[in-house]
Amino acid sequence: MQVMEMDTANREPTGVREEIAAGWRAVLPACVAVIPLGLALGVLVVHSGLAWWWAPVLGAIVFAGTMEFLLVGLLAAAAPLAQIAVSTLLVNFRHVFYAISFPLHRVRGAGWKAYSTFALTDEAYALTVTPESAEWSRARILSIQGFFHLAWVVCVAVGAGVGSMIPPEVVGLEFAVTALFVVLGLEAYKVRRSLPIPALALACAILAALVSGENMLLIAMGMFAAALVCSYFFAAWRSRRA
Repeated sequence: MQVMEMDTANREPTGVREEIAAGWRAVLPACVAVIPLGLALGVLVVHSGLAWWWAPVLGAIVFAGTMEFLLVGLLAAAAPLAQIAVSTLLVNFRHVFYAISFPLHRVRGAGWKAYSTFALTDEAYALTVTPESAEWSRARILSIQGFFHLAWVVCVAVGAGVGSMIPPEVVGLEFAVTALFVVLGLEAYKVRRSLPIPALALACAILAALVSGENMLLIAMGMFAAALVCSYFFAAWRSRRA
């Protein structure tokens, strides 16, 4: 009897509604975790001089997290389309590697595949490539992506509303985004304990600022990506000679 009860408790839900509910439960922690980031983006949009409605539009159409923060500055500065395109490519290039292991083959239907590819975020990837997710259905994968997409748009819209109520005399809010990325960098260092990589990133940023302050981001990211690729091939060459 006890074995039967355990089997029942561990059984995966098979109905579409059960799968959608399971997807919601799986993505709920990520939705909660993204609230501060979404609110910060909404506030940043309003305080960058853009209309409040840009916030939910960016959240719904772009839906690219870090790139949206960069895009706000690029739009406010009326940056050339080529610079926006190259920045987007560099920031989101990691998604090319996500596609290798993301279970898109379980998302049947051209329309659903297109949405699942569009909504492939870091959080959705992390949740759907674990050993436990090997048998997850299309409904659960899409519900994870859809609920996270909805949560992001709502958080960004609320952030824009909150930002509209903050008087322009209050300064320094834009530093919240910088502080956020500093914290993310420190957390990444705690995990990897690699000093050369952050030192290389800092050197690229300083050199790019000296070369061209207006195009610092583009130059720094290009130099950093090129340096990482060169270091990879150098390490592979050394391992073959060892």
